Amino acid sequence: MANVKMSKKAASIDMTAMCDVAFLLLTFFILTATAKLPEPLPVDTPASTVQTKLPETDLATITIGKGKVFYDLKGREVRKRALELMGQKYGVKFTPEEMEKFAIMEGIGVPIESLSSIIAMKASDRSKADQPGVPKDSLNNQLKEWIYNSRIANIEIDQKELQVAIKGDAKEEYPAIKKVMDILQDQKINSFSLVTGLRGKDF
Repeated sequence: MANVKMSKKAASIDMTAMCDVAFLLLTFFILTATAKLPEPLPVDTPASTVQTKLPETDLATITIGKGKVFYDLKGREVRKRALELMGQKYGVKFTPEEMEKFAIMEGIGVPIESLSSIIAMKASDRSKADQPGVPKDSLNNQLKEWIYNSRIANIEIDQKELQVAIKGDAKEEYPAIKKVMDILQDQKINSFSLVTGLRGKDF
């Protein structure tokens, strides 16, 4: 009896549904991702094995590097209130538009009198601008006032005490770091975080 040969047909799988899912996921991740803002003062932090993360809110970050000090603050409403208090302190008026822009921008490194010109810049131009740093001299200690007014603003808005983190360049000389620590201790802030980079435990 002759064997009946079955005709072989190439198997095909409809990938349309898989492609739709893949593109939907890709679109979701692109639309929900937030672009990382360029740091106004890039620093090479010292290495550490500690993996404790900084809080997402109620935090002020003081960046020290190249002889300059930059100041950053978390929370839009807290930032606006702190700017308002700083304007009252130094007699500088900011428009509502300037306050809204300040609420979403990165850290600043200029005297309060020059802040309007930095706010008016595009984000890409701010990172390229040669900001001299927040004044911290004994005669014009604006860093102290930023910390003081930020603490007031954070308590008013979030009813929480502001936490402080110091992000210092590994090559920065100790007196520059100590000066910032002294400013914090003058305001009875004896507990603060030091930002470091991650390294292996057997390094």
